[in-house]
Amino acid sequence: MILLLLGFSTVFAQNTDLQLAQQFSANGEEQKALEIYQRLYKQDNDAYYTGYLNSLLALKKTDEAESITKKMMKKHPADFQYAIALGKVYREQGHPEKAEKVYDDLLKNLPTDYNSIVQLATQFYQSENSDVAVRIFQQGRKTLHNDQAFTLELISLYRFKHQKAPLINEYLNFLPLNPGYINSAENTMAGVFENNADYDMLKTELLKRIQAAPQQVIFADLLTWQYLQIKDYEQALNQAIALSRRRNDDGSSIFELCQTLVSNEAYDEAIRGYEYIIAKSAKDQQIYVAAKVELINTKNLKVTSGKYTQADLEGLEKDYFELLTEFGRNNGTAFAMQKLARLQAFKMHKLPEAQKLLEEMIKLPNLNTSMLAACKLDLGDVYVMSNQPWEATLIYSQVEKSNADVATVQDAKLRNAKLAYYTGDFAWAKGQLDVLKAATTQLIANDALNLSLLIKDNIEEDSTGAALKIYARADLWIFKEQPDKALMALDSIDKKFPNNELADDILMAKARIHIQQNDYSGAAPLLQKIVDEHKTELWADDAVFMLGDIYENHLNDKEKAKTFYQKIITDYPGSLFINDARKRFRILRGDKMNGQL
Repeated sequence: MILLLLGFSTVFAQNTDLQLAQQFSANGEEQKALEIYQRLYKQDNDAYYTGYLNSLLALKKTDEAESITKKMMKKHPADFQYAIALGKVYREQGHPEKAEKVYDDLLKNLPTDYNSIVQLATQFYQSENSDVAVRIFQQGRKTLHNDQAFTLELISLYRFKHQKAPLINEYLNFLPLNPGYINSAENTMAGVFENNADYDMLKTELLKRIQAAPQQVIFADLLTWQYLQIKDYEQALNQAIALSRRRNDDGSSIFELCQTLVSNEAYDEAIRGYEYIIAKSAKDQQIYVAAKVELINTKNLKVTSGKYTQADLEGLEKDYFELLTEFGRNNGTAFAMQKLARLQAFKMHKLPEAQKLLEEMIKLPNLNTSMLAACKLDLGDVYVMSNQPWEATLIYSQVEKSNADVATVQDAKLRNAKLAYYTGDFAWAKGQLDVLKAATTQLIANDALNLSLLIKDNIEEDSTGAALKIYARADLWIFKEQPDKALMALDSIDKKFPNNELADDILMAKARIHIQQNDYSGAAPLLQKIVDEHKTELWADDAVFMLGDIYENHLNDKEKAKTFYQKIITDYPGSLFINDARKRFRILRGDKMNGQL
């Protein structure tokens, strides 16, 4: 019993001393830490070697570090950690050639089982010597006579070291037998590659592999991805079509690629891809119908995202009618009907035709809940544009009371509140908007907050809201996409009410008109004026973020965009745009997400 108590007392004292030594080391008092480690080491070499060694190295006592490490190697000749430590000591002494000799001896005497090799390489990696870890895995392949061994470990090391050529080589050897890792490979390479030269290196290797092993479609898939990364969309589509023909598939891979092309605004290439699917598919195939719909939708995006003529709009309208004639008006073509109605309402101002089409859609049997709600919201918008406010509020209210998802219900409430605002019922509108400031969707919450503050600020200055009523009317003209009438109303405010409080609001409304017309060069100076002259008012952070977006995505000035995103972070930390601004700033700065295996 006495011996047991003595043993317990000794262990307790050692633990206390160890904690004290660690504290001294953390505080930079290495000499005090060394004295404790030295005493503990003499009591138990194995337990306290690492702490003693690190303390010696911290104080540049490398000769003593070498001496105790060689003693531990003699005591434990099969434990590689001491050889690794000796190499580290030699490097600290300025004798890299001695360290290399130690490492060469380890490589010549590698263990012959997989797990031991991994354990040895891991110890080198943990001691911040990844170069030797790589050499161990490479030698381990020879020892085990297995060229596929340690692939994932080597990929991880090459990624860490940003060694692109060996990373590419490992993946291209690995993927033919493990095609399920292709997404992981793409993510990893995207995280390591820095410019087009890196992707060109990948392309060169892929072309060699394709020539040597044309049956390996994984290389062709990766080549398509490579073209997408360098935004060579034409070659990406060419490669994908060639692969589709080789596979003689149904075109679903092309369909997925076209969706990616559309998201990158590569509309011409996407249109060509959808046309390829339509040409090769039978009319009774599901993909044929989907490609037909998406082809027209893509043409719609191409036209409405840029400058377009009346003839372009009429051509699109004709395409939609032909689609509905071919496939009928039913649940399967509801999306096309909705797009056609929006085209007619907002771009062609054919309000009766759009209203009739949407009313027809609502009556379709078995239309799913989300589509039905979306159609009713669109119909409400058409009623607003055609001066039928009572019909509009009734249809919006139907959506509010429906079983649609929360975001759609909140959207309907916001539209009802905006309708009240357009018609001058500011008190009721503000009451609804104040509730929506806590909406689950950030866009709805932000719109509600801004409109509520707009009403509050201007009603406080003028309880009649006379100037605000004209501004609301201009807002309605913007909604109807009738910019000339909107500008006329905005310009009349200062003439009728010289001392109004709407200066920044008018600038924002005019900027929105320019953006609606894809005139980003015209919008930028208006937004800049808000930033310069109204930096503490309602639209300040909106203007800053919008400028960042315009310079990033439309005026091709990434550096200027970065300054505006930085301004949100530094000057408007409470802005609802803060998270998005921070993310965009980091991307423009060149930060990368590390790929994962």
